[in-house]
Amino acid sequence: MRSLPVPDPGVADHRTPRRFLLWMARQQWRTLAGGMAFGILWGAAQAVMPAVLGRAIDLGVAAKDTSQLVLWTGVMLAVGLVQAVSGIMRHRFAVTNWLIAAYRTVQLVTRQTVRLGGTLPRKVSTGEVVAIGTSDLSHLGGLMDITARFTGAIVSFLMVAVLLLTTSVTLGLVVLVGVPLLVLAVGPLLKPLQARSAHQRHLMGELANTASDIVGGLRVLRGIGGEQVFLDRYRRESQSTRTAGVRVARIQSVLDALQVLLPGIFVVLVVWLGARAAVSGAITPGELVAFYGYAAFLMMPLRTATEFANKAIRAQVAARRVCLVLALEPDVTDPPHPQAPPPAGSVLADARSGLRVEPGRMVAIVSDRPDDSALLADRLGLAAASVDDDVTLGGVPLTALPLDEVRRRIVVSDTSSLLFSGPLGAGLDVGRRGGVREALHTASAEDVLEGLPDGLDTVVAERGRSFSGGQRQRLVLARVLTSDPEVLVLVEPTSAVDAHTEARIAARLRAHRAGRTTVLTTVSPLLLDAVDEVALLVDGSVVATGTHAELLETHAGYRAVVTRDVEEAS
Repeated sequence: MRSLPVPDPGVADHRTPRRFLLWMARQQWRTLAGGMAFGILWGAAQAVMPAVLGRAIDLGVAAKDTSQLVLWTGVMLAVGLVQAVSGIMRHRFAVTNWLIAAYRTVQLVTRQTVRLGGTLPRKVSTGEVVAIGTSDLSHLGGLMDITARFTGAIVSFLMVAVLLLTTSVTLGLVVLVGVPLLVLAVGPLLKPLQARSAHQRHLMGELANTASDIVGGLRVLRGIGGEQVFLDRYRRESQSTRTAGVRVARIQSVLDALQVLLPGIFVVLVVWLGARAAVSGAITPGELVAFYGYAAFLMMPLRTATEFANKAIRAQVAARRVCLVLALEPDVTDPPHPQAPPPAGSVLADARSGLRVEPGRMVAIVSDRPDDSALLADRLGLAAASVDDDVTLGGVPLTALPLDEVRRRIVVSDTSSLLFSGPLGAGLDVGRRGGVREALHTASAEDVLEGLPDGLDTVVAERGRSFSGGQRQRLVLARVLTSDPEVLVLVEPTSAVDAHTEARIAARLRAHRAGRTTVLTTVSPLLLDAVDEVALLVDGSVVATGTHAELLETHAGYRAVVTRDVEEAS
């Protein structure tokens, strides 16, 4: 019994789709070899069965020799048992190969998704990643699945050709020359099939992305009455995808029809030649029966060959999409020569904006443009699309530190953070540090927990859609608090909660993070009044610092930003 998923999926060769498929095959060569071995044995058993039957007729029935009839009947039984057992094992290996390829693909893409982090949604749509998990891995597994049957088909075809050559040179040459020609006859269909399949795959990714956007923003769409607009958009894109699918199906239907027609014509030709040879006395009655068996058997390798070509094309299209994801590089990588990390409790500073956060203090960033403060928050944790050496921890640029060190010490939680599916308790304590209930108390989320039927064991729906916006925001805050990093950067952590809840969070957050560095981006007076220091950000630069009360009294620009927010909220 093979354990899946594998402990380490390996480092994929994603330079080209073909190299990726070959790499996949090398990674599971043992199970592929096992499948091929049993596929060859299975095909060989089928190939020799007509010859055994012919011998039984000639030496047993025609010669009226009971002992020979019993002998060859026993041989037929033995060959049949070999065919049955090898067929079962071939199928088991085929399923195993499919599963290994599928699991390995999922592991590779998942590992790359974790590696890319925030870079992934900036470079690849959600639909593309979803389509890999829903359709591409099936095509990749299908190629590994059919490999065993295809190998067995080739070997059995050669065996039949040899058997026919020993009986009739003409029939043997017809098989040896005719079968490759039939396979080549469907060649002109393969290239347009590949192009159309690639186009359909692209549209499927776009459609999945649109569906994901609609589901994720359904609450907002209902609020503004925009359901119909996006529904019409989805219908248009789905019809385009359907049209592309029909175009693929047209070629596919012709290919499927040729898989029946061409082998059928070929079988008729072999049977006709065999019948003429029997009438002329060139072959025995038993050999004639064998010819009929060969003719029926030849349908299998012919159809398997065209099926292999079809699945290889689909797998190559799927591999191309996987390679595109695997080829992406994160915006931030480990430095080639990392510096020694600074000691705990170091100053966090940004030379570009002029922000300086002393260790153990809670600092709020206020900006008239929320995007500016959110960008600064991302830069403080190396989560922005572009990075530089301006942000330092203890005087050491973050870009000079190992990425794992930065991620461990500085955590950024923004408004786009979502909840993962699964038990709530496990989803909140992702670092397995404990303190979930304390974090829920700080985030004023006890009422959310009390309203759940199974408490922390309640299974969270996809993206936490069963919770309201305010509930999700508080649970996300609780989750990041359980990680207890040295520096915590929170982007608008209370934008979706009411004033009473916000006041409780403000008071509790200060106590919860006592002695550790916390940076907030907000314009809420309730939070601003609870922090140690406020930095006013204008055009990306800090122009004033002080307490909330001091800045309200001394800085008109700050007062305008904060009081305007209060006026708009009222």
